[in-house]
Amino acid sequence: MEIPKTHQAVMPYLMLHNAEKFKAFVSIVFDAEETYSAMRDEKHVMHAEVQISGSTIMYCDATEQWKAQTANLFVYVPDADATYELALANGATTVTAPSTQSYGRSCGVTDPVGNVWWITSVVSQ
Repeated sequence: MEIPKTHQAVMPYLMLHNAEKFKAFVSIVFDAEETYSAMRDEKHVMHAEVQISGSTIMYCDATEQWKAQTANLFVYVPDADATYELALANGATTVTAPSTQSYGRSCGVTDPVGNVWWITSVVSQ
C-alpha cells in the first residue's frame, strides 16, 4: 500500500458549517498549513486539507446530503497555556482550563465551528 506523502493511514474528515472559518482558526492557533483546497462554488469548500505538525485533517462545508459532523481532536503543542490563550483570542470557548495532568499540561476548547480541541504539551519530569 502506498499512501500519499502528505497523508497518514487514519485521518479525521470534518464536515463543517463554515469551513473557511475552521481554516482561519487552525491556521492562526495551530500554525496549520493548507495542503489542498477545491471549492464547490465561490463560497463552499468541496474538499480541503490542512497539516498540523505533519498530521493531516481533511474537511469540507456540510451539505444537505453530508450533514455537519464535528470532532474531538487531541493535539500536542509546545506550550498548551499559550495555545489556549491564542485559541480564546480567536473565537474558541473554554471546555477545561489549563492544568497539569499525569500526561502533560492540558486544556480543552471548542473552536468557532464546534470542534473540541484537547490541547496538550509534554511536561518535563
